[in-house]
Order: sequence, then C-alpha cells, then structure tokens
Amino acid sequence: MKRLFGLSALTLTALLFAALPLTAQRTVKPVLHGKHWVAITGKPLAATAGAMTFIRGGNAVDAACAMLAATATMWDTLGWGGETQALIYNPKTGKVIGINALGVAPTGATVEFFRARGMPYPPEFGPLAAVTPGTPGGLLLMLAEYGTLSLAEVLEPAIGMAEGYPIEAAQADNMERRREILAQWPDSKKVFLPHWDGDDPKARAAPYAGEMFRQPDLKRTLEKLVAAERKALAAGKSRKVAIEAAYERFYRGDIADELVRATQEHGGLITKDDLASWRAYLEEPVSTTYKGIEVFKLTHWVQGPVMLQALNILENVDLVARGYNTSAYIHALYQAMNLAFADRDFYYGDPYFPPQEPIAGLLSREYAKARFETIDWEKNDESVRPGNPYDFQEGEHPFPDLLDQWTPIPPPAEAQGEEGFQQSLVLTGEEAFRAGTTSIQAADHEGWVVSITPSGGWIPAFIAGSTGVGLSQRMQSFVLDRRMNPYNLVEPGKRPRATLTPALALEDGKPYLSFAVQGGDTQDQNLLQFFLNVVEFGMNVQQAAEAANITSYQMQSSFGAHKAEPGRLVVRDDVPARVRAELRDAGYRVETRSRTSGPITAIFFDREHGTLWGAASDFGEDYGIAW
Repeated sequence: MKRLFGLSALTLTALLFAALPLTAQRTVKPVLHGKHWVAITGKPLAATAGAMTFIRGGNAVDAACAMLAATATMWDTLGWGGETQALIYNPKTGKVIGINALGVAPTGATVEFFRARGMPYPPEFGPLAAVTPGTPGGLLLMLAEYGTLSLAEVLEPAIGMAEGYPIEAAQADNMERRREILAQWPDSKKVFLPHWDGDDPKARAAPYAGEMFRQPDLKRTLEKLVAAERKALAAGKSRKVAIEAAYERFYRGDIADELVRATQEHGGLITKDDLASWRAYLEEPVSTTYKGIEVFKLTHWVQGPVMLQALNILENVDLVARGYNTSAYIHALYQAMNLAFADRDFYYGDPYFPPQEPIAGLLSREYAKARFETIDWEKNDESVRPGNPYDFQEGEHPFPDLLDQWTPIPPPAEAQGEEGFQQSLVLTGEEAFRAGTTSIQAADHEGWVVSITPSGGWIPAFIAGSTGVGLSQRMQSFVLDRRMNPYNLVEPGKRPRATLTPALALEDGKPYLSFAVQGGDTQDQNLLQFFLNVVEFGMNVQQAAEAANITSYQMQSSFGAHKAEPGRLVVRDDVPARVRAELRDAGYRVETRSRTSGPITAIFFDREHGTLWGAASDFGEDYGIAW
C-alpha cells in the first residue's frame, strides 16, 4: 500500500497522463478574450444584461448587479428573496471587499420551535424555510458604494425580463417537475404554473420552452424600487442616498408590508421588525497565500475558508511530483479536504453571534501543519474529526465536551415527526449535495473585479403575495443539535452557515484570478481543484474549467438530512481504470460520472499583455461576453 502513494508507483501511473501536456489539452469551448471588459454568468440572456450595462458606460460592479438582477428574475437557482455573497476588488484602494447579504433566521425560529413540529432539521422549502431576503440589499449596497450608474439603468434589463422573456427548456421543465409543491401556494402557482388545469392532472402546467414567461407582480416591485430612487433624485438627493431610498422601500415600506403579510398568512415567521433590522455588511475577507498567490474568500458564515485551509495543508505536499489526477494526487486532495471540511462542520457559523468562531487558529500555518501530520498516506481515514484550532490562537475552547463527542456521521435526530420527515425528502442524494446557485464574474479595464455566488429562492420557491418575490430556503442549513455544530444552531437574527463561496486571487497585489462555481457542498472542492489546475499544472482558465474533478462526500451535507458518506469518492469516467483500482485498494468507494463539477466561471488577468481571459464550463447554460 505504501507503494501506491509513493513516488515509485506514482511514476508508473503518471505515464498514463504523459501523452499530451496539460497545457496543450483541447477544450470544447474557446477561451473568451477581452480588452475592455468581461461579463460571465449562468444564463446567456443574463450575460447579455451585463454586456448591455458595460456598453452604456457602467463599470464591473454595475454589470455584476445587472447580471444578478437578471439571473434572479430568471430563477437561475435563485430568486429575489434569496441571498448574495460577493468579493470586489477596488482598484482605487488595491483592497478586496466582502459583501455579506445573507438573510437571518426570523423571530420565533428556535430549536424548540422546529422540534415541537417534529422536524429533525428546519424544512427545505416553503415559508418556514425562509430567512430574511438578502439579494435586494446586497445588490443595492454594492451599487451604491461602488457602482456608477443609476438603479434604473441597472435594473432595466431585469424589468424587461419580468415583463416577459422566452423561457429556456431546462427551467420550464424544472417548474413542471416541482408542480405538486408549487401548487400549494397561490402566488407560486400563478407564476410558475400558468397552464394549470385542475381537471386534467396530466396536462402540462408549467410554461413551454420558448414561451414568454411573464411576472407582472415582480415587475411592479422592481419598478417600485426605481420609483423610490427617482423620487429621491427629484428631491435633490445624491445618487447614493437615492439608491438607499429603494433599500428603505423594500425593507421598511410597502414592499415589506406585503411580503410579511403573505408569508405569515401561509405559516411563515418573518416580521416587519426582522426586515427593518436586517442589514447587508461590507466585510474584510479572509485570505491565505499559496505559492505567492494571495487567495481571498468570505469568512466562516460561508464555507469559503475550507479552500484556504486545504491550500495551507497542501502546501506541505509536492503536488506536481504526484502527477495530475493520479491516485497519489487524488488521495492528497481528498485527505486535505477531509480535514478542512471536518473543521467546517463543527466550527463555522455566524461571526456576528457569540461565541466567536476560531478563524485565526483555523487559518494558521502551524495548525495546517499539525493537521497535515495526521494524514494517513496508506488509506482513506473515514474517522477524520475536527481539530482544536484554539491551541493555535488566543482563548480557550468553549465546547471541549462537544468536540470529544463529535462524529463524522450526524447523530440520530431526536425529532422524526411525519411533517419534518416529509419535508426532508425534497432534495435527496446527488441533488441535495449539489444544490446551489449561479455564479457571476465581471471585470473591466479600470481594474474593478467582481465575483458573486448568489442563491436562495430557487424553485420550488414560495412567492410572497403580490411582491412577486420568491423567498429563500436557507433555513435548512442550520442545525438543531448542538453536538453537530454548536456555532450553527438556529436562533432568531442569526445567519445560517451557507455553502456559497466566490473567490478572488491576487499576484503582487494585482488581480490574478476571479472564479466561482455552482453547487452546494461541492463548491470549494471544485474551486480548489480549478485553482491548482491553473497554479500547479499551468492550465489556462478554460482548460481548468473543463478539467476532471473529484468529489468527496465525507463531509456533512448542508442540505436536507445533512447526510455524510465517508469514503465515497466520485471521479470522472475518463479517469483510467488503473487509478480507480489503486483508489479502491486504499479504501475508497469509487464511482464514476460523466460530470464531476458544477459549472465553473472564471476570469484570468493577463498582465503581460494587458488582457482578460474568460471561461465558463462546457456544460450547462453558463455564458460569457467580452469586448
């Protein structure tokens, strides 16, 4: 077994990959080259919205906000009541800024509340799954602080799409698959199932591919935001104050009134005070340096630091010598991810709620080296546990008893009532594990760079009355058992630890890579491998986006029943049989898939030539436009 992951076995396996240099690999899609700007996101029409915004003189923040508005209007695994997570590089300051626009648990959302209803976890869909909307606030904050155009200009494409756009087959069929759930709520039924015929249950209820999909209620809501801006501008207010007026109308005005009324009418918990007291934050992101590249992620209210922890561990390994996607390389990745994700599952939570998560210890080089030294290089370790980062920072561990009790497999739920069980069947298996978002990349010649992974409010979404706004389902990412994660117990006003994780990397203080991906718990797995493909193996961004990934299921899922499957490993079906056999010998349960990554979007900054290289994966509908 030792020879399996030693250099002698590695040399033989690496020969399988030596026929064609990695930098010469052909791609299905070409690299997207631009001089002035690049706009990439999950839908072609939404990428066009970004291009339109650039053409009218907007910067990358304006374009990113236009794409965010368009993708939310298209329900690209998000709706307007979801959440927005972003990283922005500001060329005027040379700094990376984080945008925290994740909603919070509403009044009454407690462990006791859900357990009293027989739920082992908060539900996956419906009014009780909703945290407060974050996307409107995040978009308005980004635009007010760093954009240049008016809200009216930025929302113009989305308002036109709400009036009607030709819906694509994938989304129309998704609505049809969810028809039984959507039909529970009158306003969701009205929007998503325009052909509903109660007398013929077999007749198609959702729109047809290419049909004009219309959302008049959402259109009126977006127009109300623009009207609030225009009223403030007419009164002599500044551009920023005028955009803040739109924020006020959504969270404290008539839009908030209707959203709360409709949500509570159907059993939801969100109150006017919940909306009025919520805010989006400008934050300092966290970072690490790998091979001279500074990598930035949002902090531990999302899973972003997982990638940084894995990089810190892997810097102790000669990955190039192991060979791209050999068994030795895959084992190193899997074990590093095991360690990082075990820490995520126990320690990550809302930084605005006590106790403070030990992020300094988690990201310390000394802690990474200590974790690295625990790796079993002969076989997979299915019993990997969280470490003790408090040994590498100030303070004492507040939950030593829970750390001692922690197990990779979540403990049996104490509440398994019928209502809770049924609501945990919406997303199962692969779907739950990969459930996620779209992604947005934008960059311009002035140096502004934006990376966003918005999500929440995906179909089947509960639409809150005449607002046309589909609410979030992020409550399910909380836990109700402190033995799983004492930092992530549901509590009113608290943010659930989400999976959403944009990334930015700098070299010598200048933009190097902007990248993100769709998916749930796979996101930082995909982005880690994408980054190593570029930095270690010299791939261009399109090659790296199309390259084979591995997927681990050893961590606890952030969705549904929070299932963990230690030792399960999915590789792409073109990974050689020899490599798969070596991995099975090392204790992995190896499966193959034709697709092993969410759709990655990315921009590389070619400083030598002063140009931009864009990429989007070769499947799905992610699309980019450049000039």
